[in-house]
Amino acid sequence: MSVNLDKVSLWKQDIADSVDFFNKWFLEFAPKTFRETRDKSIQQVEAALKLTDNLRNIQPDVLMKNPSVLPILRMSTCPPLARDRLIGLADINPSLVDTMESKNQIPSKMTTDELESQLNRIIQLITKLIDDYIYVWLERDDPETDAEVYRASTIVADRLSGSLTDPIVRNEQERRQLGAIKSWLESRGYREVNAKKDGISSFDKMPNGTFAFRLNVPVYNEKGKKVNIPVDAVIMRKNTPVGGFPLLFEAKSAGDFTNVNKRRKEESKKIAQLKDTYGKNNISFNLFLCGYFNAGYLGYEGADGIDWAWEHRIDDLEKFGI
Repeated sequence: MSVNLDKVSLWKQDIADSVDFFNKWFLEFAPKTFRETRDKSIQQVEAALKLTDNLRNIQPDVLMKNPSVLPILRMSTCPPLARDRLIGLADINPSLVDTMESKNQIPSKMTTDELESQLNRIIQLITKLIDDYIYVWLERDDPETDAEVYRASTIVADRLSGSLTDPIVRNEQERRQLGAIKSWLESRGYREVNAKKDGISSFDKMPNGTFAFRLNVPVYNEKGKKVNIPVDAVIMRKNTPVGGFPLLFEAKSAGDFTNVNKRRKEESKKIAQLKDTYGKNNISFNLFLCGYFNAGYLGYEGADGIDWAWEHRIDDLEKFGI
C-alpha cells in the first residue's frame, strides 16, 4: 500500500509545508554556522597572508609546509578558481590539489622535482590572476595598511566561507533528519543496533524492532558485480516475518529546487539494483524528505515505485507499518 507516492492531490501543500519547514531551520542554523565559519576563515586568510608577505612572495616551500593555503589562494583570484579550473589551467595532477585541500598534506609518492614544478605552475597562475581590487597594494609602491589587509581578508574569507558552509549545512541536515527518525522510532519501542558491534552479519539479519543508520546493503550492479550501496536508515519492523526484509530509507534534504532533479537518478539506480538483487516485491526503498522537492521530482520517484515520508509530517512513518 502506498503512503504518499499516489497522493498527488497532497503534493502541492506538502511541497509548500516542506519548504517552510526547511527555511525555518535554515534561518536558525545557517547564519550562526556562516558567522562561525567566516570568523575562522578570516583568521586563516590573515595567517596565509603573513606566510606569503601579503601575497608578494608566494613560494613552493610555503605550500609544502602549509597545504591549507591553497584554497585561500584560489579564492584570491579574479575570478575565484574552482579546483577543477585550477587543475586545468595550471595543467597539474588532480591528486596534488585533492591531497593538499582535503588532507592538508603533500602527496607522499610525488618526487621533489615534480612537486616543485607543479607548485610553481600553481603559483604562476595564481600570481597572474590575483584580484588587484582586493589586494590593492600589489599595484603600488606604498606599503599596505592594516585596514587594507583586514579588508582583503574579510573578502576572501566570505568567498571561502561559501564553499565551506555548504557541506557543513548538508551534514547538519542529515544529522538532524537521522536524529528525528531515531527519536521517533525509540519513542515507539525500537532499538538502535550497530552491525559490527552487535554481530549482525547482514542487513536482513537484524532483529525485529531494531534500526541502524548508514548501513551497507550488497547488490549486483549492471555488470553483475557485487557492490555495496550505503543506506541512511534501515528499519526492521516488529512484525517482519522470518526471512523478511527491513525497510530502507534515504534521508534527503534540499535548499533549492535546482539540484534535486540532478540527484533523482541516484535513487532510481539504487532501487533498480535492489529489486534485481532481492526481488521486485521484497524490497521497500523509500525517502525521508525535507525542503525543496518539486512535483517533477516526486513524480519521477513515484514512477520508479519509490515512496516517501516528509520530515514535517514524520508520523507518516506509521503508514509504512512501523
